[in-house]
Amino acid sequence: MIAQGDVFLRALGVRSQQLHPAILAQLSQPHAPEDSVHGVFETAGSRFGRLAFLARPVLGSSLLLTRFGADVPFVLTARASRTAAGRAVLETTRRFEFPGATEVISDRLVEDPEAGGLRNLLGDRRRVELILDCTVTDHGSLRMQSRHVALVLGGRRIPLRGPFGIVVSVEDGWDAEHQRRTIAMEARHPLLGTVLEYRGWYRPNDLGDAESQYE
Repeated sequence: MIAQGDVFLRALGVRSQQLHPAILAQLSQPHAPEDSVHGVFETAGSRFGRLAFLARPVLGSSLLLTRFGADVPFVLTARASRTAAGRAVLETTRRFEFPGATEVISDRLVEDPEAGGLRNLLGDRRRVELILDCTVTDHGSLRMQSRHVALVLGGRRIPLRGPFGIVVSVEDGWDAEHQRRTIAMEARHPLLGTVLEYRGWYRPNDLGDAESQYE
C-alpha cells in the first residue's frame, strides 16, 4: 500500500489536516485515472517464500512474495475510481524488481464508512480482506492498521483469528532531508512473526520543483 489520492483523505476526514504538509499536498492533488511512482525498498519480501507457493492454489497470485532482498527497485501503478455509490476506490499493482525475477502484489482499497475505515482486498482473486483503520502519527505520517482479516470464498467472509490471523501495519511518511516519501509495511503472524515486509522510499512523479518547500 502506498498512500495516494482521495480514498485516504476521505477515510481520515478532518484528521487529514494533521498530516505532514508535503503528504497532505500530494494527496490533495488531482490525479490521472492511472498513475505510477518509482522507488527503492531497502528491504522487501518474505523469509517464508515456500508458504506463498502452498497458498497460491487457494489465494491466487499477486498476494505474497517468494523472495527476500535488499535495495529492491519497485514500480507502483495506481488506478483511482469510484463505485456506483460514489465511494473512492484505489487499485494498485506493485512490481518488485528482485535480481533475476519480478514479483507482483496487487490490491483494491475501497472507502467503507460502515466499517469505519478502508476495505482492502488483496491479490488477483481478492480472496483476502482487511479492514484498515487510518490514523495520523505525531510526526504527520499516515498510519494504517488492520483490525479485521477474513478469507473471502464463494461470497462468504470467514474471519481469520488467532493462529490463522495476520496483523498488518503500514506507515507512509515524509523524509525532509531527501525530499521524498517513505513507506514501511509489516505483516505479522502471532506464531511465525513477520511473514511479509517492505521498507523504503519513493517519489511521486508530478512533484517537480515544488517539493523543496517542505523542509
